Amino acid sequence: MDISKNKELDHDVKMFKKYKNLLKELTLKNVKLKYRSSWLGILWSFFQPLLNMIVLSVVFGGIFGKKSDLIVCYPVYLFTGRLLFSFFTSSTKQAMTSFRRNQAIIKKVYVPKYMYPLSAIFSNFVTFAISLLCLVCVWIFFKLTGLQGGSQLEINGYALLFWVPMLLMLIFSTGVGLILSVLCVYFRDIEYIWDVVTQLLFYMVPILYHLSTINTRWIQIVIKINPLYSMIELFRHCVLYGQLMSWKLLLYATVVSVITLLVGILFFNWKSDDIIFHL
Repeated sequence: MDISKNKELDHDVKMFKKYKNLLKELTLKNVKLKYRSSWLGILWSFFQPLLNMIVLSVVFGGIFGKKSDLIVCYPVYLFTGRLLFSFFTSSTKQAMTSFRRNQAIIKKVYVPKYMYPLSAIFSNFVTFAISLLCLVCVWIFFKLTGLQGGSQLEINGYALLFWVPMLLMLIFSTGVGLILSVLCVYFRDIEYIWDVVTQLLFYMVPILYHLSTINTRWIQIVIKINPLYSMIELFRHCVLYGQLMSWKLLLYATVVSVITLLVGILFFNWKSDDIIFHL
């Protein structure tokens, strides 16, 4: 049994190496297609989160921005949470519909099927990485001007660990994306249900507000159970608070991310051979 599993694993590794260049090309194609008809093109990866931050800051800044002393600079606080959450929602949504968008190719050419949801997730990770440049500019602006408490912003060596929560978010999103990509083939309603779920998650994760503003104990517990909360808080520890990441949040986020990825891989391998019959 162990020998057969090792052979299967070796085969999967060889297939991934064989098609890794295709994964790269599919990822780049998705990035180009996303902004193909726009004048600014990929620059929207910079301006879109900036405009979202401005709108949300104007609307919610007076409501949540001054209710907690733990929020150093509300626009930057909002930006950090919104940035990671947007990557999660956009990557999972595109992974979910990746088979339907590529069904003509899937029916004609053999390619490992996981390439399609993976390329969708990785292309969103590219735009996410570009959006980090916007975060740096926003951070510098509020630090220099002192607006919205920006003078309290500090940066130190802990900021160099920003890639850790980003990596965890990528792992977690990949696991969720693999599961959704298969489910959406069999149940098309999943696409609409996931839209509602992500809207609910947006308000159930401290993006607009700080957790301390929630007075109900059981709601706080529900929010803390959500792995998105742990990853966003870890990211804020690095780039907003200038603190060492909480080992409890890091351990929880790592375990949940790895388990989600493993479940996603197992579920995908279980159903991937039947996908072509349902497209």
